[in-house]
Amino acid sequence: MDNRSVGTRQARDLLRVAFGPSVVALGVIAAVTLIQLLIANSDMTGAFGAIASMWLGVHQVPVSIGGRELGVMPLLPVLLMVWGTARTTAAAAGRSSWFVVRWVVASALGGPLLIAAFSLAVIHDAASVITELQTPDASRAFAGVLAVHAIGALIGVAMTGRLLTLPRVPRWLPEAVRGAAAGVLALLGLSGVVAAGSIIVHWGTMHDLFGITDSVFGQFSLTLLSILYIPNVLVGTAAVAVGSSAHIGLANFSSFTVLGGDIPAVPVLAAVPTPPLGPIWVALLIVAAVSAVALGQQCARRAAPWPIAAAKVAVAALVAALTMALLGYAGGGRLGNFGDVGVDQVTFGPAVFLWFLSIGGLTVAMAGGVVRRPKKVKPVAAPAPEPAAVFEDAAVVDDEDAITDVVLLDAQPELPEHAESFELGAPPIEHPDDPLLDPEEHFIADGDHPDVTAEKPPEQGD
Repeated sequence: MDNRSVGTRQARDLLRVAFGPSVVALGVIAAVTLIQLLIANSDMTGAFGAIASMWLGVHQVPVSIGGRELGVMPLLPVLLMVWGTARTTAAAAGRSSWFVVRWVVASALGGPLLIAAFSLAVIHDAASVITELQTPDASRAFAGVLAVHAIGALIGVAMTGRLLTLPRVPRWLPEAVRGAAAGVLALLGLSGVVAAGSIIVHWGTMHDLFGITDSVFGQFSLTLLSILYIPNVLVGTAAVAVGSSAHIGLANFSSFTVLGGDIPAVPVLAAVPTPPLGPIWVALLIVAAVSAVALGQQCARRAAPWPIAAAKVAVAALVAALTMALLGYAGGGRLGNFGDVGVDQVTFGPAVFLWFLSIGGLTVAMAGGVVRRPKKVKPVAAPAPEPAAVFEDAAVVDDEDAITDVVLLDAQPELPEHAESFELGAPPIEHPDDPLLDPEEHFIADGDHPDVTAEKPPEQGD
C-alpha cells in the first residue's frame, strides 16, 4: 500500500513521464557508444557529442558527419520510443481528471524538449573539437522530438479510453482503430514473411555483405545494424505489395519493374529483388488483399447498419493509410552518396487506402457486418372512446358506473286478446270461456296454504 500523499505520487508520475523513456534511451545509447569506442581503442574525445547525436537520431533528426548527411534513420528505436512514451502516459493518466491528463501530456512533451536543448548544446560544443561533426538544425531537431513524443502521448491517452468521453465522438471509433491496427500489422507481418523468403533466395548476397569485415565485432555491429533497419525493409516491401514503389538511390523496386543500382553494405538489404523481375513478385498483391481482409474482419465483428459499417471501414482504411504513410516518411531520407532512400509518397498512402477500403468493405459485407436499419416505429394514437351502443328495439342510457334500466319498446310479451288492461287494485275480469280464469282456482281452503294457520275452535269449558 502506497502511503505517500497524492501530490507526491503525482509529482513522481510526472517526472517519470517527462524523463523516463528519454533517460532509458540515453543509457542504452551511451552503453553502445562507449563499447564501440573501447573496442576501437579510441579515446573518449567527442563521446558526449556522439551520444547526443544518436539520441537525436532516435527522433529522426538527420546527423551530418564530414559534410555527408545520414537522414535514413532506423525505425525500430523510434517505435520503441513511441511505445515507451505511450505506456508511461497511460500509466500516469489512468482515471484522473482532464486537468491531470493535461499536465501529464505537457510533461511527456516538455521533458524530451529539454533534453533536446541540452543535446544541441553538447553537439555544438563537441563540434568545436571534432570538426567533422556538425550541429543539426535546431528547428528540425525540436520538431522531430515533439512529433515523436506527441504521437506517443496521444496513443497513451487513447489507451485510457479518455477520448471516448469527448462530445461528438462515435462509439464505433475503437472498432475502426482496432481494424486499422489489424490491417497494418497484417501488412507488415506478411511483408516480413516475403522479405525473409527473399533473403533466403539471396543468401549468397547476404553472405558477401557480411564478408566486408573479418572481425567478430564488425560482424556483430552489422547484425545489430540490420536488426535496427528491419522495420524500414518491411515498409519498403509493403509499398511494393500495394502497388507502389521503393527506391534506394537510383535503384527502383515495384511489383512490375526493377531497376538495379548501388546498394549500401547492410546485410538486411539482401532482400531487395534483382533484375530481371520474375513473376513471383506479382504475387505480392495477394499480401495487400489478405491484409485488407484482416481489416474487414475486425470491422465486421459487431454488425451495424450500412451507414455505420461504411463509416467504420472508411475510417479504418484512412487511419491505416496515414499510419503507413507516416512510417514511409520516417523511414526515408538521404543516405550520403547513395541519394534518397524511401518509398513513393505520392502513391503509397492512396494505394493502401484503396486496397483497405475496397477489399475491406467487401469483407464486411460478406462477413455479415451489415444489418438493415431498424424501421422507425410510428407512435400509435390512443383509440377513440366507442359511442354508446344502440341496440335494435332498445334504448340504453350510458353511465360510467352502472347500467340503468333498459326500457323495451317493442319487445312486450303478447297478451291474450281479451286482456285489454290491468290496473292496480282493480278486480280481475272474469271470462268464463277462459280456463285460466276459473274463479274456483282462487279459492283457498283452510290448511291448503302453508303460511295460513287455521284458528283452533275454543275448547269447551273456556
